[in-house]
Amino acid sequence: MSHILSLAAGTLPEYQPEQVARAAGAAGFSHCGFTIEPDQWDAAALAATKAAIADHALAVLDVEVVWIPEGGKLADDHKRIIEAGVELGAANVLVVSSEPDPDRTAEALHHLCDWTAPGNMRVALEFLKITAVQSMKSALAIIGKADHPAAALLIDTIHFQRAGHRPAQLEELEACLLPYTQICDGQRDCGDNFEAYLEDAVDLRSCPGEGDLPVAAIVKALPQDIPLSLEIRSRAYRDRFPDATERAAAVRKASLAYLQQNGISVR
Repeated sequence: MSHILSLAAGTLPEYQPEQVARAAGAAGFSHCGFTIEPDQWDAAALAATKAAIADHALAVLDVEVVWIPEGGKLADDHKRIIEAGVELGAANVLVVSSEPDPDRTAEALHHLCDWTAPGNMRVALEFLKITAVQSMKSALAIIGKADHPAAALLIDTIHFQRAGHRPAQLEELEACLLPYTQICDGQRDCGDNFEAYLEDAVDLRSCPGEGDLPVAAIVKALPQDIPLSLEIRSRAYRDRFPDATERAAAVRKASLAYLQQNGISVR
């Protein structure tokens, strides 16, 4: 068994979906993901992105990000992200929540799952310290309350570390809950406040093997064929590689080398 490598949208945050697709394809990825901004997503953006996907024979791993707001009420913009994912053939949609009440978050998650039915997409709830769902335990409880077969869990290696989890905990999870995962490296420790966690998430990531996180141990504790999305949201990489294709290629090369050196099979 081997893992698919996908280029996460967060690696190229300043680029539009069409540009992300072309960079991913040119860099040798078979899969990629997109950030969908509802106010910028129209028929022209859809056509351009679909053309780029077709030109490089790409598959779309995910679209992001649906933020469940405080109060748990979903809006048209949330549905537009789901609809974009369906139109692009995405396998998953990434969801986070600002709603502190688990029941309301679970209800919203269930509605999102219903909306994804036309595309048979999974709805992957991510836990991280800058949202209301801050641990794997909390995320799993919400997924259980949502009670929908499309509801899933998203593990991101940096947020997994910040929550204080251990790789062995992943071995206890049912494989069906994990449709894909996001991986990166980073500093082992982080300041315990919102600003530090935010900077850590959006600027201070690095490729696997370039930081202090137990990335290989986490991946080895996950299902052997789970797709790996390279979420290298890094100020250093943005500065060093302003060109989208060059950045995507650098991220892929460094990550492949690390994974292969650690006996992790990828394709």
